[in-house]
Amino acid sequence: MQAEIERLFDEKPETYTEDHFRLFQRFKDALNAGAVRAAEPDAAAPSGWRVNSWVKKGILLGFRMGGVVDMSVDPGRQPFFDKATFPVKRFTPASGVRIVPGGSSIRDGCFVGRGVTCMPPMYINVGAWVGSGSMVDSHALVGSCAQVGENCHVSAGSQIGGVLEPVGALPVIIEDEVLVGGNCGVYEGTVVKRRAVLGTGTILNRSTPVYDLVRGVVHTAGGDCPLVIPEEAVVVAGSRAIPGGPGKEWGISLYTPVIVKYRDAKTDAKIQLEDLLR
Repeated sequence: MQAEIERLFDEKPETYTEDHFRLFQRFKDALNAGAVRAAEPDAAAPSGWRVNSWVKKGILLGFRMGGVVDMSVDPGRQPFFDKATFPVKRFTPASGVRIVPGGSSIRDGCFVGRGVTCMPPMYINVGAWVGSGSMVDSHALVGSCAQVGENCHVSAGSQIGGVLEPVGALPVIIEDEVLVGGNCGVYEGTVVKRRAVLGTGTILNRSTPVYDLVRGVVHTAGGDCPLVIPEEAVVVAGSRAIPGGPGKEWGISLYTPVIVKYRDAKTDAKIQLEDLLR
């Protein structure tokens, strides 16, 4: 399937045939089942992850192939128009996913594991992966191709950035058992390793260094390597003073994330998610 997708992406036909649409449907079925994904673990990569460019090409191919159609439940009161190739994802009670009423949307072509809870309103975009037992809370976004592991909590108002282009760009990775606090933003291919905790309002991207007060190092992105937050790190929003010039004279500080500790029993007790909620 990879070779067929790449060929169709690189050699655009004058018209798309039924065989082309059947190929795309097979590809989308594989995305929905989690059989293929936009990024996957790779121990040989500096970040521990590698991007599958051909999968992103397949998603982009769907946008190229699809025409805009009316997807409205009630066209008169609340019209919706989108590409025919990407309707909303279909679930049944057997899927084992809780989608609480209230305006959430999950696009076709993403994997949502059993035991995931979706609190309204939230959005999961095409190509995303959300592992079993995770919660996507109110007003949260899981962007296109973003990877969220098992037993994570993406808290209310948080943004897990997505990326489709360039096809070789690594999407945001949130590994297993990570807590993303309220109103956080994780962007530009940042990798948050297993069991890390992001405190309320933490913003992570390629441009902002993360100061590790425990280990005495500064974590930065560089070249092909994204920003990587270590396992079990507890990250909070902080600031650093501008060392010279008008910034120093005016007493201005810049935002920076700070690792203040690594998870321990006290941290686990504070952030434990109750099984009753699930």
